[in-house]
Amino acid sequence: MLLAIDIGNTNLVIGCFQDDQLLFKARIATDRARTSDQYGVEIKNMLEAYGFRISQIDDCIISSVVPPVFNSVRTGVIKIIGKQPMVVGPGLKTGLNIQMDVPSQVGSDRIVIAVAALAEYTAPMILMDLGTATTIEVVEPENRYMGGVILPGVKVSLDALTSRTAQLPGISLDSPKHVIGKNTVDCMRSGIMYGTAAMLDGLIERMEAELGHTATLIATGGMAQFVTPLCKREIILEKNLLLKGLNILYHKNKR
Repeated sequence: MLLAIDIGNTNLVIGCFQDDQLLFKARIATDRARTSDQYGVEIKNMLEAYGFRISQIDDCIISSVVPPVFNSVRTGVIKIIGKQPMVVGPGLKTGLNIQMDVPSQVGSDRIVIAVAALAEYTAPMILMDLGTATTIEVVEPENRYMGGVILPGVKVSLDALTSRTAQLPGISLDSPKHVIGKNTVDCMRSGIMYGTAAMLDGLIERMEAELGHTATLIATGGMAQFVTPLCKREIILEKNLLLKGLNILYHKNKR
């Protein structure tokens, strides 16, 4: 059984694969103060909560966009499974032709998502990840990774709004019933959610105009399921794209 871990700015997403089937998916809060022992215990407890044992883990693969947390998680994994995990980074075979100014600067999560999408869909593709940051990336035929955009995520935008204004409260990010809000909370919710949806529609339109053709649109990330239904464009929702990509990369580079 393969243990796959993606270390994000807000959460660690963990899952286990057996014969390419995702057996479970769970989240652990990312905490820079946690030690390797604490992360090891958290991962072990999460596995057991879903009915699995550490002895069932044959190997592990990790991707990370949080360098201060990576070493603690990697060491914690080594302590509980007794093996060095595979790490997504330079030197790993991805099958991508990365056409960026500095390919090594492309986040490992961007690479993982692109690899997973190419396994199930045909380029050209525009891939959106709505997490702590909202990222949009373009993959062209012949597996050419062209680049994209990075901007504040939905919750980051909301946190900035409420922390910098005296009279705007914290709100839940439920789907708004109307674009035109009738009270402060509904106005904020509509602005954040429909504003993000309109931003996605607008950026997709501009990207396709720059490319000169349309593309398959795919979204993943924690907020994607709430925002994509509000978009005018038809966007495929893939909740487990990161974990699927880690499983594919592991088998491409299996020791």
